[in-house]
Amino acid sequence: MLQNILSNKISILYILLIAICFVCIRAFENIIFYDPLLSYYKRDFYNINLPELNNFKIALHFTYRYLLNSILSVALLWLLFKDESLVNFSVFLYLVLFVILIASFFFVLQFYADNGKMTLFYIRRFIIQPIFIIIFIPGFWFQKRTNS
Repeated sequence: MLQNILSNKISILYILLIAICFVCIRAFENIIFYDPLLSYYKRDFYNINLPELNNFKIALHFTYRYLLNSILSVALLWLLFKDESLVNFSVFLYLVLFVILIASFFFVLQFYADNGKMTLFYIRRFIIQPIFIIIFIPGFWFQKRTNS
C-alpha cells in the first residue's frame, strides 16, 4: 500500500514536471526558436505582408519544437496509461501528423500565402503547440474504459 502511494506521488511529480516543461517552452519561445510569425500574428496581419522567412531555418525550428512537445506528450501518456502499445501508437500518430502538417504548412506558404494567412496560422499552431495531447488523453482514456 505504501509503495503504491509512493509510486503515485512520483508519477504526479513527473506529470507536474512535464507541465512545467510545456510552460517553459511556451514562455521562452521567443528566445529558443526562430519564428518570425510569432510577432507577425500579434499585429494587424491582415493589412501587412508575411515577413521574410528562411524556409530551412523555420522547418528546422518547427521540427525541434514539435519534437520537444511530442516527447513530453508521449512521456505524459506513458505516465497516465502505462501502456506500451498506446505509446507506440501515439508515436506513430505524432510522426504521421508532423509530416502532414509540415507539408501542409509549406504548401500553403508557397501557393496561398496571401490568401491563406489564417490557414497558415492554424497549421502553425498545431505544429508549435501540444494540441494533440488534449485530444489523445480523453480519447485514449475513453478507449481504455470501453475496452475494460
